[in-house]
Amino acid sequence: MSVTAPPSVLRRRTGIAAGAALLALVATGCSGLGRTAVGPVSYTTGRDEVVTVHSPSVKGCHTMEPAGAEKVENRTLVDMILYTTRDCSGRGTAYVATTFSDTNAQSALPWRSYRFVH
Repeated sequence: MSVTAPPSVLRRRTGIAAGAALLALVATGCSGLGRTAVGPVSYTTGRDEVVTVHSPSVKGCHTMEPAGAEKVENRTLVDMILYTTRDCSGRGTAYVATTFSDTNAQSALPWRSYRFVH
């Protein structure tokens, strides 16, 4: 004797299986997207040149022009940390929240790199 499920149960199981497969596909597809700090980061170098980077990645360390920056404006949606070294290390840091800026004192070292807090 064989037992078969009614059509409504089979449709429900098929729908659940299809939903699970779609969810897995969406989850793996979105994990590869590069997240960005939406908005620009602008900084002024020691030679009064303004450099603007639009929507940089939230991952990793971002280096600035070799001369460094005296003023940094964070107009992104993510807070950032400024460093006086080119590799985002060391003690001389400054925390710059979203939509804020930082200006160095004349006697301070210039900012040479930054990373985002995420």
